[in-house]
Amino acid sequence: MRDLTHGSIRGHLIAMAIPITVSMLVQTLYLMVDLYFVSGIGKEAVAGVAAAGNVTMLVMALTQMLGVGTVSLVAQALGARDQARASRVFQQSLLLGLACVAATIVLGVVFTPAYMRGVAADAAITQAGSTFVLWSLPGLALQFVLAVVGSVLRGAGITKPAMVVQVATVGLNIVLAPILIAGWGTGHPLGVAGAGLATSLSVAAGVLLLARYLRQLGDVVARPRGLPRPDREVLGRMLGIGLPAGGEFIIMVLLNSANYWLIRGFGADAQAGFGIAARVMQALAMPSLAISFAIPAIAGQNFGGRRPERVTETLKQGLALELVLMAVVVALCQLWAPVPVSWFTSDARAVAVAVTILHVVSWNFFGAGIVFACSGMFQAMGNTLPALASSMTRLLTFVLPALWASQRAGFQLLDVWHLSVASVFLQAIVSLALVRRQMGLRLAPLRLPAAAVEG
Repeated sequence: MRDLTHGSIRGHLIAMAIPITVSMLVQTLYLMVDLYFVSGIGKEAVAGVAAAGNVTMLVMALTQMLGVGTVSLVAQALGARDQARASRVFQQSLLLGLACVAATIVLGVVFTPAYMRGVAADAAITQAGSTFVLWSLPGLALQFVLAVVGSVLRGAGITKPAMVVQVATVGLNIVLAPILIAGWGTGHPLGVAGAGLATSLSVAAGVLLLARYLRQLGDVVARPRGLPRPDREVLGRMLGIGLPAGGEFIIMVLLNSANYWLIRGFGADAQAGFGIAARVMQALAMPSLAISFAIPAIAGQNFGGRRPERVTETLKQGLALELVLMAVVVALCQLWAPVPVSWFTSDARAVAVAVTILHVVSWNFFGAGIVFACSGMFQAMGNTLPALASSMTRLLTFVLPALWASQRAGFQLLDVWHLSVASVFLQAIVSLALVRRQMGLRLAPLRLPAAAVEG
C-alpha cells in the first residue's frame, strides 16, 4: 500500500497520473488502431466502427460504476487503517464484476443490432458497427475483471500493474490488427470482424497477464477463497457511489449518440469525421482524466484518515493541473488538427468535418477539466449524486436546444459544435458550486475530534 495521507499532494497526483495516463492512452489506442486499419476498407467501415465506439463507452460506464465504488471505499478503509473492511469491498466488487461479465455478453448480443440501426446513416454502416461489436464483446466483458483488480490497487495508490497490462495488451492488438483485419501473412482478411476479434484476444491476454500481479493484493486486501456470498451492506454502499458515477458515463454515451443522430442527415462523411475527431479528443483528454482518476484515491485516503485540509488541497492542486493540461490540449487542436485526422482518412469531406470539430469543440477542454476534478472529489467523499446532477445539466442545455435547432431551416453542423461548447462551460459552473457545497457539508465533521463525532 502507498500511504497518501502524507507527503506532497501534487507529487502524489503526478506520480499516480503518469501510469494512469499511459494505461488510458493505450486503452484508447485499441479503437484508434482498429480505425487505422479499418480505414482501408472504406468510409462506411470507419463510420461503423466509430459509431460502435459508443457501445464501448457504455461498457466503460459500467466498469466505472464498479471501479468508482471500489476505489472510494477501499481508499477510505485503507486511510482509516481498516484492512478487513477493504477486503470485504474487494470480495463484493469481484462478485459484482463476474455478474457484469455475463450481463455484457447477453445484452450486447440482444441489443447491438437495434442500436446501430438507430444511429447509423445507412445499412452498410449498421452492418459494420454490429459486426465489430459482436466480435469484440468477449473483450469488452473481460474489462470488468481488469476493473476490479485495477480499482483495488488504485485505491491503495498502486498504479503500475494496470499500466503494464494495458501496454502489453495494446501491443498485442497492434500486432493482431493487420493480421486479422487486412490478412497480412495469412491471405485471409476478416475486415471489421477481425478488428473486433483482435480486441477480444488482446484483452483476454491482458487478463492472463494480470494474474501474476494478484499476489500484490495480499499486501492490501485478503483474497477470497472461492466465490464470496453477497453482502448487502457493502454492495449497497458500493452501488450507491458507483451507480451515479456510471450514470455520468452513460450520459456521455447518450450525448455522443445524440451527436450521431443529429448529424446522420449529413451522410457517412460527417459521421466518419465526427468519429475520428471524437477519438482524437478522447486521446488528448487522457492526461486530464488521469488526474481525475488519481484524485479519489488521494482525497479518499485523507478523507478516511480524517485529514480535511489535505482533502481541500487535493482539489486545489487537481484543478490547477487540469487547467494547465487542458491549455496545452487546446493549443494542439488549434495548431495541428489536420495532422492526426490525416492518419485515419484521406476523404476530403471527412477531413474537413473532423478538423472543424477539433478547432471548435476543443474549447470544451477547459470546462471538462473542471468537471473531471470535481467528479473525482465527489467520488472521494463517497457521494457521486452531485456529479450525476451536473452531467444531467448537459442533457438540458445541449440535447434539447440541439434537437430544436435541427428542426429549423438552415441547420448546420457548426450549430451542434457551438452548443456543445456552451453546455460544457455551464456544466463546469454547476460542478464547482456543487463540490463547494459538498465539501462544506462532509469535511466539517472531520475537523471535530473523533470522540465528539462518535458521541
